[in-house]
Amino acid sequence: MQSIEKQIEKSIKSKPSGSLVMPDDYLSYGTSDAIRKALDRLEDKQVIVRVAQGIYVRPKISKLIGPLVPTAEEVAEAIAKRDRIRTVPTGSYALNALGLSPQVTMNIVLLTDGSPRVIKVGKRTIKFKKTTPKNLMAKGKISRLVIQALKEIGNGNVTEEEEQRIIELLKKEDKKHLKHDLALSPVWAQKIMKKALNDGKN
Repeated sequence: MQSIEKQIEKSIKSKPSGSLVMPDDYLSYGTSDAIRKALDRLEDKQVIVRVAQGIYVRPKISKLIGPLVPTAEEVAEAIAKRDRIRTVPTGSYALNALGLSPQVTMNIVLLTDGSPRVIKVGKRTIKFKKTTPKNLMAKGKISRLVIQALKEIGNGNVTEEEEQRIIELLKKEDKKHLKHDLALSPVWAQKIMKKALNDGKN
């Protein structure tokens, strides 16, 4: 019978490059201690690269710069997918995702219905913050980001430029989703968001 390490290595090598690998993926292979040791050895053999505590990746290899490690955003997305949890970017991360802030946020904060936790990826931090179901009910990809971005900017602080940018982005949103999500946003934010439905007019 193949060793746990060999079985895990075979499984990892069958995944596409860039796939995340976590110890929980292999619970059926043996004890958590044996799995951890096997992953450590596979890391030494450069089959996988550790990107955070308990999170590895089967690296994509670039001819120019060697192994490519996923970004904190990609790690956050993979965790949400694996754990089947809903997440919504919040704060300055939402502003950055919409192009309202040029700053790359060092700390990504995601509202979630999963368990709260903090994961370090390189110098950056991903924080999963438990929230109420209402905050996760928004359907539109753009409008849910806009709601969080407006909350971050705050009532009365939205510049004309920011408002224009938000309206332009929301015009790309599915109107059904936008109408649904309007009801979930603060009244002052609704006034801005409605302009996207009325072609920029109040």
